[in-house]
Amino acid sequence: MATEINEFGEEEVKVSTESVKCSACGANMVYDPDRRALYCPHCGTEKKFEDSSVAKELDFASGLSADAQWKKEDTSVFRCDNCGAKVVLTAKETAKTCPFCGTAHVQKIEELAGLKPNGVLPFSFGEEKALEYSKTWAKKRFFAPRKFKKNLESKNVNGVYAPCFTFDSSTYSVYKGRIGTTHTRTVGSGKNQRTETYVVWRNISGTYAQNFDDVLITAGSKFGQKQLDKIQPFDTNASKEYREKYLLGFMAYHYDYELSDCWGQAKIKMDAAIKRGILSQYTYDKLDYINVSTNHERVTYKYSMLPIYVGNFTFKQKLYNFFVNGTTGKTWGKYPKSPLKVTIATILGIAAAAVLIYLFIRGS
Repeated sequence: MATEINEFGEEEVKVSTESVKCSACGANMVYDPDRRALYCPHCGTEKKFEDSSVAKELDFASGLSADAQWKKEDTSVFRCDNCGAKVVLTAKETAKTCPFCGTAHVQKIEELAGLKPNGVLPFSFGEEKALEYSKTWAKKRFFAPRKFKKNLESKNVNGVYAPCFTFDSSTYSVYKGRIGTTHTRTVGSGKNQRTETYVVWRNISGTYAQNFDDVLITAGSKFGQKQLDKIQPFDTNASKEYREKYLLGFMAYHYDYELSDCWGQAKIKMDAAIKRGILSQYTYDKLDYINVSTNHERVTYKYSMLPIYVGNFTFKQKLYNFFVNGTTGKTWGKYPKSPLKVTIATILGIAAAAVLIYLFIRGS
């Protein structure tokens, strides 16, 4: 590691590791998504390499074995002292500033890197394009202050590979429940005639089979399931076999949740899909209960690194993060809101409501 003095006169820790050297000038090469090749930012040399094969599905039980773990001598884990995000570095990976908070205060910690990724979905475009997507998204945020829309720069957007698990499972379920349909009938006569609503209930039971492919669960707390779902889809079936070259010039965010924890979350999503599938077979508008017992077979997983551009912007001493899908450009996140714009919108809303009430009263 080396230290540098930043613009505030503070000492920053820079993580420097061995990387692929440029054959022309000796500088470190990075993976350029636009060129789909290794690229030397110093002299412009390109080095093509064949894409690795598609990442294979792994048996779930094997993921808990020692053979699937990083070796201590192969990796180091670094943590951002400012926000707590962790990053795994191998002998050929490099690190930038923390993408979540924008600082470079990353320190090595005595922690095993844990499970090896076996898949990686490469970035499809570079930081320049990611910045364009970010600015387009920011311009559409009506309540965002002008400073947020105008001051987004490349330093605010960083490429990071986020840890995620995908799960396949063949399920067989036995279910039992009670559903109902609402009906109406006319009762009484004369002045006592009225319409009555009633529910016809019926019991249901049976079996249901469903195969799940690549149920995607995030393994990081800084980039959670909510954020992941907002910028999907990711074509995880196109994930390549993990090769460090894809990560050169990017940061790899270390997972916070273990394989078994993520499997638990995947089963919750599968259970919900199974219940929807079962109930879709019936016509009903009332649900009393549905009990489902599911057996999972041939469970496999991939531990894939997904391409995310993480944006960070500090406004009035508060940090805001937004995220860009590194394959589609879909963007979502939090942003500051201008008190002035919110106040003006509120006043206009109240005024519009008052006009409508006035017109309604006058027309009555």
